[in-house]
Amino acid sequence: MNSNPKAAGGETFTAGKQCVAIVLAAGRGTRMNSDIPKQYLPVKGKPVLYYALKAFQDSFIDRIILVTSGDDVEYCKKNIVEHFNFHKVSDVVAGGKERYHSVQEGLKAAAECDYIFIHDGARPFVTEEILQRAYACVSKYDACVVGMPVKDTIKIADEDGFADSTPKRDYVWMIQTPQVFSEKLIRDAYKTLMEKEEDILRRGIRITDDAMVVETFTDRKVKLTEGSYENIKITTPEDLQVAESFLARIFNEV
Repeated sequence: MNSNPKAAGGETFTAGKQCVAIVLAAGRGTRMNSDIPKQYLPVKGKPVLYYALKAFQDSFIDRIILVTSGDDVEYCKKNIVEHFNFHKVSDVVAGGKERYHSVQEGLKAAAECDYIFIHDGARPFVTEEILQRAYACVSKYDACVVGMPVKDTIKIADEDGFADSTPKRDYVWMIQTPQVFSEKLIRDAYKTLMEKEEDILRRGIRITDDAMVVETFTDRKVKLTEGSYENIKITTPEDLQVAESFLARIFNEV
């Protein structure tokens, strides 16, 4: 039986609701300076992707769609899904050239559900608590993203690399995943994106996350909800060292 999040009165948040996670693992990780894609690099003896999938496997999420590169589909089926017995992974599908193409392929495989959680497979430290907060948020607002307020002062640079403005830090968040949406909202937003893709590319607009798709192609505002400062994305060799440190502490606490 799934570990469903509980409301304050004890009732189950997800009663009667189908939640699907799309976990993205199609990136090549050029900034890692490694021949091995970052999501497969070992941390404490297991690939980075393992920890992200395990978080969803052990949660209230009903099904997982794993999106990887076309060359890695069979590898993931055998060496990740089957090897670690991730039985909630119902599909392993090939992604596309850009992140939004991979999300679109995940949406095609998701079938009917109520809410869709879109997560970067290179974020191994998503937790049950984060997922619960995201579910509570999306059930109220239809669109939410996980993130955290920034700790540092942020500067907006001009074209020449000079400081142009300083946004008020109280209103600046660093955005993480999962990003969670009602099924119809995210499908409609992506449908419009794909229809207008040529125009978007011609105008030099770069789609960087799912919230941007919803913000650009619907009239729905996206609510921010708290993630964790430890919910990092593994991007550079330094991030692997941080991940090792986090896991060492977690293992010591168990």
